[in-house]
Amino acid sequence: MSFDRIDEPGVTGDGRVMVMMSGGVDSSVAAALLQQAGHEVVGVTMKLWGGPSDTGCCAVSDVDDARRVADRVGIEHHTFNFGDDFERDVVAPYVEDHAAGRTPNPCIECNRHLKFDRLLRRADALGFETVATGHHARVVATADGPRLGRGADGAKDQSYVLHVLDESVLSRLLLPLGAMTKADVRSIAVDLDLRTSNKPESQDVCFITNEHGRETFLGDRIPLRRGRVVDAAGEQVGEVPAIEMVTIGQRKRLGLAGGTDPRYVVDVDTASATVTIGEKADLSVSVTPLESWTWVGGSVDGEVMLQCSAHGTPEPGRVVGDAVEWSAPHRKVAPGQSVVAYVDDLVIGGGQATRAPEM
Repeated sequence: MSFDRIDEPGVTGDGRVMVMMSGGVDSSVAAALLQQAGHEVVGVTMKLWGGPSDTGCCAVSDVDDARRVADRVGIEHHTFNFGDDFERDVVAPYVEDHAAGRTPNPCIECNRHLKFDRLLRRADALGFETVATGHHARVVATADGPRLGRGADGAKDQSYVLHVLDESVLSRLLLPLGAMTKADVRSIAVDLDLRTSNKPESQDVCFITNEHGRETFLGDRIPLRRGRVVDAAGEQVGEVPAIEMVTIGQRKRLGLAGGTDPRYVVDVDTASATVTIGEKADLSVSVTPLESWTWVGGSVDGEVMLQCSAHGTPEPGRVVGDAVEWSAPHRKVAPGQSVVAYVDDLVIGGGQATRAPEM
């Protein structure tokens, strides 16, 4: 399967564009480039999290940085408070997933529900047909309609976390940084004297602070339960303080006796508060069942490249019904994590890994 590429939309024009400004260097440069290209640009920042935050795009300082960059570039800037939506559609599901033994990706859910749904509805209400972000990805026009493509900077490509975008969103989306490297972006920011030019990148979940961490965050919202650690024979060999914190592939904090060969989590059953461990080979699978599929342009069965983390290495496989078959043995994907399918570096769809059904 392949796509006939028609072109890759540029950023030139004179239209009115709403630019999502997170307070980071990427969205700052995206706004500046669109303004220079002749668009009427309005910057908007979403205020999402009212609790403590020291990373990501939820801190008060990020809103201030976005506003000051907008002033520097000479564009309007507005802040929208979507805190209730963020709590309902991102934070609450994040907690629920941990309670159910899944490993969530809140950035994907924020894109799905906030940036490219709630904010787009606000853009519609305000008369914006076109929106833009500073993501490192590309919108590619093909004979079959717009598709999301990988960004030119492979190390910063963000197509994985944007895989939920469908054609209705892609048809009105501008991604000015798609053909640039991160070094290009920072160089432009320096040339424009933007205050975000040397701002560090956010890496962690924006609503969890480094000081208190994930366990404290979850413990304030749900009861954390101790869990048994058992081997393949079902014999208890250890104990974990919070089964809701355990994920597939984990090696540490399993309460195992010292001096044993490395053991890994191969299954988490929150219903029985049981963690099963095994050898590294026990993590290898040939099939990963998926749920909650999203497709761009219709479902596909056949050979694709598969990626199961934001910066993971794509590996060959096939989409077969609601599952993917790996061409070579593959490390088990934690339930809740997304597996994204690509053809010719274009996203065609993705789904969330789920536990294999009991036989």
